[in-house]
Amino acid sequence: MDKSTFEDPQTIAGPMHSELRHDSAHKHVAGTADYIDDMPEPAGTLHGALGLTDRAHAEILEMDLSAVAALPGVVSVLTAKDMPHSNDISSTHLHDEPVLADGRVQFHGQPAFAVIAETRDIARRAARLAKITYRDLPHRIDVADAMAGGGELVTPPLTLQRGDAEGELERAPRRLRGKMRIGGQEHFYLEGHIALAIPGEDDDMTVWVSTQHPSEIQHMVAQVLGVPSNAVTVNVRRMGGGFGGKETQGNQFAALAAVAARKLRRAVKFRPDRDDDMMATGKRHDFLVDYDVGFDDAGNILAVQATYAARCGFSADLSGPVTDRALFHADNAYFYPHVKLTSQPLKTNTVSNTAFRGFGGPQGMVGCERIIEEVAYALGRDPLEIRKLNFYGDKDSGRNVTPYHQKIDDNIIPQIVEELEASADYQARRAAIVEFNRTRRVIRKGIALTPVKFGISFTLTHLNQAGALVHIYTDGSVHLNHGGTEMGQGLNTKVAQVLADSFQIDIDRVKITATTTGKVPNTSATAASSGSDLNGMAAFDAARQIRERLVAFAAERWQTTADNISFVQNHVKIGEERVPFAELIGQAYIARVQLSAAGFYKTPKIHWDRAAGRGTPFYYFAYGAAVSEVSIDTLTGEYLVDRVDVLHDVGRSLNPAIDIGQVEGGFVQGMGWLTTEELWWDEKGRLRTHAPSTYKIPLASDRPKVFNVRLAEWSENAEKTIGRSKAVGEPPLMLPISVLEALSMAVASVSDYRECPRLDAPATPERVLMAVERLKQLA
Repeated sequence: MDKSTFEDPQTIAGPMHSELRHDSAHKHVAGTADYIDDMPEPAGTLHGALGLTDRAHAEILEMDLSAVAALPGVVSVLTAKDMPHSNDISSTHLHDEPVLADGRVQFHGQPAFAVIAETRDIARRAARLAKITYRDLPHRIDVADAMAGGGELVTPPLTLQRGDAEGELERAPRRLRGKMRIGGQEHFYLEGHIALAIPGEDDDMTVWVSTQHPSEIQHMVAQVLGVPSNAVTVNVRRMGGGFGGKETQGNQFAALAAVAARKLRRAVKFRPDRDDDMMATGKRHDFLVDYDVGFDDAGNILAVQATYAARCGFSADLSGPVTDRALFHADNAYFYPHVKLTSQPLKTNTVSNTAFRGFGGPQGMVGCERIIEEVAYALGRDPLEIRKLNFYGDKDSGRNVTPYHQKIDDNIIPQIVEELEASADYQARRAAIVEFNRTRRVIRKGIALTPVKFGISFTLTHLNQAGALVHIYTDGSVHLNHGGTEMGQGLNTKVAQVLADSFQIDIDRVKITATTTGKVPNTSATAASSGSDLNGMAAFDAARQIRERLVAFAAERWQTTADNISFVQNHVKIGEERVPFAELIGQAYIARVQLSAAGFYKTPKIHWDRAAGRGTPFYYFAYGAAVSEVSIDTLTGEYLVDRVDVLHDVGRSLNPAIDIGQVEGGFVQGMGWLTTEELWWDEKGRLRTHAPSTYKIPLASDRPKVFNVRLAEWSENAEKTIGRSKAVGEPPLMLPISVLEALSMAVASVSDYRECPRLDAPATPERVLMAVERLKQLA
C-alpha cells in the first residue's frame, strides 16, 4: 500500500500501527460481553441435546427411543430420517459426514439422535435413556492400527518433490532414519459450540452460531433443510475462542437446531456440555512421521525423504488441506537440495479431526526440527549450528526454492535468529548450562533456539477473497460490516483502525457490527491467519470508493482540484479551509452522494497446482524465533520452563499491543500442545481425556517464569498487504518447539549428549522420565 495514502496518522485516536486495546477487552474482564448463551431467548425457546453412541464401529440393529420421548418435557426426538432434505454436512464433495448416524456408527460418541425439550436439563437427561442394539465391527483407532489394516485414506495424498531424494540418500556420506509421534490437541475454547435457530416466514431461518465460517453454516443449513441459501441468515457477534475448531464443527449443531426449529415452529438452542463437545467434535491431527535424511560431516543436509501419516478420523473434513500444509511446512526454514515428502491422511474409527491453529503446519515443523536435532546429535554439535548452516539463502543464492517450487524472496530468518541469539545471550547461557549439567545429578537444564517460517494464504486459492460493507451516516459516524469473525483475536479492532486511518477520524466514530451473511455474502472462514489481510484490505477498498466520491464532490463544490483535498484529523482539508468530517458528510448527503460502498479484495500472485505439486500457494511468509530454557527433575520427569525470549515478525504491525498478545497466547497454547495436553483413546475407541479433570491445558502457573516477547520493529512486508503488516494468528504457535528441543537437550545430558533422546510429543513428565531412564542405560 502506498504510504502517501495516509497523512499524519498520529493526529487521530486509534489509527493503523498504534497500540490500542481490544474493543471488547473491558467487557471480557467485566463479564459484560454478550455471547450467544447471554442473549435473551425468544419466547418458547426449546433446547436440544445429542444422543451419543458408545461403539467405535458398529451397525445399529435397533434404536429404541420410546423412553426418551416419554420423559415429561420432551417435545421431539430427531433421527437421520427426520432430516428434511439431506443428512449430510460434509465440507467436501465426498458427502461422508452425516448429521446423525444412519444405520452405522463410525466412532465412539457419534450422535445418532437429538432430543428437543422444554429445558436443557431435560434434554440431556432424556438423551441417556435410549436403548441401542449394535452389531460390532472391526475398528482401527490409532495411526499404526490404520497402517497395519491397509492404510485406507479419507482423501487423496499429496507428494512434494524436487531433485533426486532417493539417489542422493544412497550417495550421502551419512544417513539416518527415524520415527516420531506428534500428538493431537483439543481446542478447549472457553465458549463451547452453541447454535440458536429462529424460524421465520417463507422458510426463512436465522441462526446465531459460534462459528468461524458463517457462510459454510449458511450453506449446510440450507442443504439440510432443502432451501436456497438466501433463506438462511447466519449471525456471529463474537466467539469465546475458536482456534480452528469452529471452522466446520459447528455445522452439526446449527443444522440440528434449524431442523428442529422448522419442524416445531419455535426457536431451538443447542449447547452441549464440555464432555459431549470434546467427544463429538474434531481435534488437531496427530501424526506419525517417518523420516530418512542424508547429510555430510559438516552438517549440510543433502536429501530428505519423509512420510507424514495422520489420524484423520472417520471422514475427510479438512484433513486433505491439513495434511497438505504439514508438507508445506516440513522444511520450516531450511533448504533441502533433494527432497520427497508424502502425506498419508489415514481413516480411523475416531471423531473426524479438523482445523487447529497452524492447520498441519506445526506438525510439519516439529518433524523437521527432529531431523535437524538428529543430525546435530549424530555430529556432536549444537543444533543451532546445524540450523544456521541449512537456512534458506537469499533470492540470489540458489538456495531459495521450496519443495513445492515456490521461490522465497523475503527470507529474513538469518537476521531474526542473529538478533535473538545476541539479545537472549544464547551462547553464554548454553555454555553455562552445559557446565551446570556436568556438576548436577538430579536437576538438569536445557536450552534451544528454533526458527519459524510460516506461509500465509489459504492453499485453496479461491478462498483468498473477502468483502466488506461500509456505511457513513449523516452525522459522520461509520458503520462497518466485514466477512471476518471475532474470536478474541482483535480482528474487529484492527479493521476499525483501517477505516479510522482511511478517513482520518477517531476510532470511536467507527462501529463494527456482528458478522452476518445478510450483509457480506460468500465469505471465507476466518482462518489461515488471513483475517486482517483479507478483511482489512476489503474495508480499505470500500473506504477508497467513498473517499473518491467525497473528493469529487468537494472538488466540484469548492471549485478546486482533487490534489488540493485531503483527509486530516477529523476534518477534510480543501485548499486552506478545514471542513469538519461530519459537516462534509452532511453536505454530501444533501448533494445525493452515495455514502455506502461494498469493498472487495482478492490476494494477488498466488496459484497452486496440487496434482503437479507445484506453484506459489503463499503470498508471503511470516518469520520468528524463540529461545527457551528449561529445568527437568531426572527422578520424576517433572520440569519447569524457566525463561523464554521471542523475536517475532509481523511486518509493520497494525496494532503492536494486540500482536504481542497473540504471540504470547500462541506460544502458551503451542507449549501446552507439546508438553501437557495429551489425548488418549482406549482399546474400545473411547476418548478418556474428555474433561478438564483428565485433559491438561496450560495454567497461568505454567507460563514461562521469565517471558520476553518483542516484535521485529524493523520488518516491513515487501508485499502490498494492509499497512505492510503480516499475519500473526498462527505463526507464534510454532515458537514453543524450542521448549520441546530444550527438554530434549536436558534429557540428552544424562548420556553426555551422545544420543538424540527422540522425545515424542507431547513431552509429558512421564515421557521425559522414560527418556531419561533409557539414556541412563547408555551413560
